[in-house]
Amino acid sequence: MSEPHVTALPGATVSRLPGYLRALHEAEESGVEVISSVELATRAGVHPALLRRDLSQLGSYGTRGVGYDVDTLIREIGRVVGDRLTWPVVIVGVGHLGQALAHHKVLRDRGFELVGLVDSSPDVIGSRITGVEVRPPDGLAEAVTEGHAVIGVITTPPGEAQGVADALVAAGIRRILNFAAQPLEVPASVTVRAVDLTGEMQVLVYHEIHER
Repeated sequence: MSEPHVTALPGATVSRLPGYLRALHEAEESGVEVISSVELATRAGVHPALLRRDLSQLGSYGTRGVGYDVDTLIREIGRVVGDRLTWPVVIVGVGHLGQALAHHKVLRDRGFELVGLVDSSPDVIGSRITGVEVRPPDGLAEAVTEGHAVIGVITTPPGEAQGVADALVAAGIRRILNFAAQPLEVPASVTVRAVDLTGEMQVLVYHEIHER
C-alpha cells in the first residue's frame, strides 16, 4: 500500500470530500456521466459555491456551462482520500457498535479492510467476526503489526478509551476514530476523529424543541 501525495488542504474541505465522493458514486450508479455543480451540491447537501471552492483546490476538473465528468472527479477525489487503496483497520471494543462496523459492507467497498478485533470480554475473545478472530487486549500490538493496520477504531466504554488510545499509539497507530464520547490526549503526530452519537442526537433534539 502506498499513500497518494497531495497538497495539504484545509481541514473543513477534507471533511466534506467524502460526502462529495459518496454523492458521485451514487450518481455514477444511476448512470450519470456528467454532473453540474448545482446537482452535485444538492446531492451532497452543501451550497454550490462552497462545492466549487472546495473542488477548485484539487485542480480544474469542471467545464463551465457543462459540469464535471463524474468518473474523472471520482478518481481525483479518490486520489486525495485514498478511495482506491486498501486501508487496514483494527477495531477495539466488539460490542454492538464494534460488530456493526465490522459487518459494514460500505466500509469494505471503500477500501477499509478489517484486520484486527480486540475486546476484553471472555465471552467474545476467540470468536470470529467476518473471519477475523477477536483477540484480548494484550494482543492489540500483534494485531496492528500482523495486519499492518493504519487506522484504529475505538468503540469501548468512555472510561476505557484513553487506555486504548495509548495502546494504539504505542503499537504505531497514528489515525484514530473514536466513538467513545471521551476526549483523548494523544501526541501531536496522531490524528483523532471523534464521533459522539449521543451528542449528535441531542443537537437534533434541540432543533426539534426550538424549531417547531
